[in-house]
Parts: sequence; structure tokens; C-alpha cells
Amino acid sequence: MGLAENIRKFRTDADLTQAKLADLVGVTRATVTQWETGWSQPRMGAVEKLSEVLGVSMSELVDDSNIKRVPGAITPPEPRKAYLPLLGKVHAGDAQEPQVLDERISLPYEVWERHRDGYFLQVEGQCMSKIYPEGSYILIDPARRPANGSIAVVSIDGADYVMRRLYKGSSVLVLSPDSWEEGYDDIVIAGDDHTVEFVGSVVWFQASGELE
Repeated sequence: MGLAENIRKFRTDADLTQAKLADLVGVTRATVTQWETGWSQPRMGAVEKLSEVLGVSMSELVDDSNIKRVPGAITPPEPRKAYLPLLGKVHAGDAQEPQVLDERISLPYEVWERHRDGYFLQVEGQCMSKIYPEGSYILIDPARRPANGSIAVVSIDGADYVMRRLYKGSSVLVLSPDSWEEGYDDIVIAGDDHTVEFVGSVVWFQASGELE
């Protein structure tokens, strides 16, 4: 099932009306109807809220498999290969909110085993080009907290998403580029000027040309 079908399925499984789900997520009933009919796609923030309200992971929410899930059971994919959802694009530069793409990306089975609730984002921009070229697919693990100096995706002021190398001080957060291009500066957040929410750590990537 695709994203639209899954929203409808998990909503009915939770015994929620469209109006009640809309109220819990903070949107209108018409918006929920559009999501469930496929007329529009929820943004990343809405997908996160839906997974929280419906009690499922984001991977389950966008999974298009028709295989019935059994609690506690593991159904391995084809040997040495697995799939995780591509939820959207993240800008390696100025912060902006990605759109949900509702696709899946293949990855080694061994990587999937370590990050089963992960998801992919596609890189836009040249800010991190020394490590992740534009167009690459980066695997995000929302449960792995970023170490100082590691690469993470964060949400700025509740709406914007950016991927950078993260450095944390006692009262300052620095988001640094790692680019072959000039013109990218550190994003420095001090005190309570902005609200920064951790989205996930980058744990693996695949160049776009390597996809089958």
C-alpha cells in the first residue's frame, strides 16, 4: 500500500474519524481527505505527527508493501537487499522543509538490519559536497543521537530542515558546511534565538547513479 492507503488504514485501525485525526495532527478534515485520496501529500512535519498520533513508524506509514505485518515477526526481504522509504529532499545549504516523495530506495540488507526505522532523503545543494554529492540518497536514523562533529539533519524553528556537520558548545550550536564550493557559511545558533529540533543522524548514503 502507498502513503494514502496507509493513512486511511492506520486511521481506521485506531478507530479515528477523519475529523478527529485532523484535530490531533493540527490540520483540517479536508486536508486529511486529500491525503487519503492521494490528491496531496503531507509534508515531512505532518508525516512525523501522523506517525506519532497513529502509533506507527514513518517507515511503516509510507511502506507500499502488501505484506501483512505480524507483531514481533521479521519477514526478511530478498537476500542481501532491503528497502526503506524516500521521504523527500533535504537542502544542504539554506534551511527549508522537504516534500514527501512516497518512493522506496534499495540498500544492503545488513544496513537495513541496523536501521529498520530509518528513511532516505535526497540531497539538494552543494553545501556538503565533499561528503554527499548533490542527488545522493542519505539514510537518516531518527533514533541515533548525533555525536559532536557528526552529520545530522535538524529542524529550525519547527519548519525548516537542513543537513550539516553539527558542533555543540555549552550555549552555542554551530552547523558547518563541508563543501568544495565557496560561499557557504556556518549557521550559528546561540541562546534562545531559535528552536532547533534533532531530526536524525546520517548513517549511510548511496549515490544516485548507483540505484538499480
